[in-house]
Amino acid sequence: MKNKTNAGETDDVESRGYQRSLELMSPFEIKNTLIELARNESRRSADAYLNAGRGNPDWIATEPRDAFFLLGLWAMEEARGELYEKPGIAGLPSADGIGERLRTFLADNSARRGAHLLRRSLNYAERELGIEVDSLAYEWADGIIGDHYPTPPRILENTEKICRAYLAREMGDNAPGLGREYDLFATEGGTAAMVYVFESLLANHLLEKGDRIALMTPIFTPYIEIPRLDRYGFDVVNVYASQLSADGRHTWQYPAEELDKLRDSSVKMVFLVNPSNPPSYELCESDIKSLVDIVRHDNPDLMIVTDDVYGTFAEHFRSLMYELPENTLCVYSYSKYFGATGWRLAVVSALGEGNVFDRRLAALPQEKREDLGRRYSSLTMNPDGMKFIDRMVADSRAVALNHTAGLSTPQQVQMSLFSLMSLLDEKDAYRRKMRTLISDRLEALWKGTGFELREDPLRVGYYSEIDFMVWGQRIYGDEFCTWLKSAHEPIDIVLRLAKDTGVVLLNGGGFDGPEWSVRASLANLDETAYLRVGTAIRRILDGYHAEYMASLDK
Repeated sequence: MKNKTNAGETDDVESRGYQRSLELMSPFEIKNTLIELARNESRRSADAYLNAGRGNPDWIATEPRDAFFLLGLWAMEEARGELYEKPGIAGLPSADGIGERLRTFLADNSARRGAHLLRRSLNYAERELGIEVDSLAYEWADGIIGDHYPTPPRILENTEKICRAYLAREMGDNAPGLGREYDLFATEGGTAAMVYVFESLLANHLLEKGDRIALMTPIFTPYIEIPRLDRYGFDVVNVYASQLSADGRHTWQYPAEELDKLRDSSVKMVFLVNPSNPPSYELCESDIKSLVDIVRHDNPDLMIVTDDVYGTFAEHFRSLMYELPENTLCVYSYSKYFGATGWRLAVVSALGEGNVFDRRLAALPQEKREDLGRRYSSLTMNPDGMKFIDRMVADSRAVALNHTAGLSTPQQVQMSLFSLMSLLDEKDAYRRKMRTLISDRLEALWKGTGFELREDPLRVGYYSEIDFMVWGQRIYGDEFCTWLKSAHEPIDIVLRLAKDTGVVLLNGGGFDGPEWSVRASLANLDETAYLRVGTAIRRILDGYHAEYMASLDK
């Protein structure tokens, strides 16, 4: 089987040399080759190819979108007012009495989709968050028509209050009083947040080229690939989720000896995704306690970045931002939970006072502080007093364009409506729907494999990582696994799945997970399709065994 590479050359996908070259690439780049192979297979068979490689959800949250578009209609009427009569031209909304006008509009349009959420949101913001109705209504009207630069650039004032409350509910298990003291920076999705974090750490001398950082693996591939870039050149220590149960199954938790790597004070920063990607498991209580102990007793200046995009799919989730608030930056994206990858909505959250990032800035040598003083002198008369999260905002626009920084205001309005929908969902109905949908798909996938899926309260299930070595050993024994390692490259699994069954999955080794594992997303196909995906996985494993048995006959 020949495959055209990006360079236009032709390669044999069964060649081990070619497969080894593919293993050096990001799984998200390899997927293009896999999709081509799967499409070729679908043309030969009656079945459509199935792409369970990427985590883009196939659902959308409807109510906050209905609210957004209804709000837009009202805002446009506010902008037209009575001053502009020329076709195609309107003015700006008037703040005076705007809250009451919005309430009147919603009463007059109470039967329209989105009106109920907007009406309840105004009441909730006023009653629970102390936001004046005129202030919120004006922020929404002005924001949704997009007639001003984001002001403040970091995040709109009322949007920040709403998102703080949302994070306290979703990232802090709704603990009373949490989240009020956090500063938020609204960004163009989690990917932009990651770039801004890395850039500002380097620009502010909190990390220098060659510094030692840690990755809690398996992990989303950009966290693996960015530190390798020559610009950063970090010395990376992997902390592996290598814990196994008594019968040899992955628990996707971290043994004490792995977490102990973080006790070394030369490790300046650790990055993690929680719940994890790809295994999709929350950190267990003992691992969280170990991390707290490490910071309290061995590495108090450890900087932590936790990417918690999947936390909203867990029940009673609690982020490290609430366990180690002084040490942790939290990146949260709205993309997966609300089916909003195209909206590009995320926030970076940092403790307002006393966080390790600001402490380390204050402790920099005089020469470096003077360097940073020159960097930010055009923004403030007191650069030393500028918080790290505000430096991130400036750095996101090369400092000089700080006055035009920030996430677009229509995006921020939609983000506030997503947040309010969740805050008003007292019975957790939306989360239950999401958890049931994903759980049903997960069960269908594993039913197709014929492998046993055990209950685990820490499993979120947005992805599933299946290790061929674990199940090969359990079903066919150690000698078969030894043969498989000698006869094939690990990436051969996903190539065979695509070429022979029309199924696209990603290779787990690309996430620094077990080399012989595959990652399936449970977000973008229906249950019947996942049953077929599971069957395809088992077909490939059984095919390897048939090949092994044939080799014994020879």
